Amino acid sequence: MAYLLLCMLSVSGLKAQELYPSTEPASAMSAKSIGLRLNNDLFPSSTYRADNVIVNSNTTYRLNPELMWGINKKWMVHLTMYVSNCHQSNFKLEGSGIYLKYRFFANDAVQSHFRMAAFGKAAISNNPIQYGDINLGGDNSGVGGGIITTQLLHKVALSFTGGYLRALDNIGYPLSPGQTRDELFYSLSTGCLFLPFEYKSYSQPNLNVFVEFLGKLNPATNQNYMDIAPALQLILNSIVRLDLIYERQLYGNMVRLDNQVISFRFEYNFLNAYK
Repeated sequence: MAYLLLCMLSVSGLKAQELYPSTEPASAMSAKSIGLRLNNDLFPSSTYRADNVIVNSNTTYRLNPELMWGINKKWMVHLTMYVSNCHQSNFKLEGSGIYLKYRFFANDAVQSHFRMAAFGKAAISNNPIQYGDINLGGDNSGVGGGIITTQLLHKVALSFTGGYLRALDNIGYPLSPGQTRDELFYSLSTGCLFLPFEYKSYSQPNLNVFVEFLGKLNPATNQNYMDIAPALQLILNSIVRLDLIYERQLYGNMVRLDNQVISFRFEYNFLNAYK
């Protein structure tokens, strides 16, 4: 709440941002644009309690190169590969995923707008299935989808995402009868532009501050968790994006890869990449 008040009371030139580091907004990419993104996730070693079990995790690293395509003002697609040492000592190619988003509603005004989008994701993984959390970012094969709503009100942008995940057998590692197959996920995100104080052109560097809350729930076992993810974002010349994120569990009882992650993301966008 204090963060939202700070955004609303900041200098008059501020404009809210919707390029959330950990989630997607309801807005789509620019039409006919191509984006390249490198997602670097470091999972520090930690010990935590989940479902009455003490879980010990080693320091691991995951690299997710991503190709993004803004088909038009309503449709966009992402293609991702997953490489890590999260399930073994050496690095290996774990699998790949595809993400598709369709913005189906937009109510735009001068200093505000409300948008809604539907999305779906599918992924394959060749890792052993070790955790109760369904993660289509390298750990699990599966499908999922949901709805995103994003509200811009002058200086503050809020976004809510809710959806469903269905785990499938991993390549070479089928799900056992007792392993998680269904999960619900949700998030609440907010962002605010702190620099520049006076916005004059698209070429000015932008410094944005975000806070996101990310949660999951397994209805069958009642296992759940909620993370908080503060982040800093720098945008250069409106085409280069750098994100620094620290995500940590606030509460939960779900066995997962780790209860904290430090992420650095680099993105470069080619606007009007083709005719």
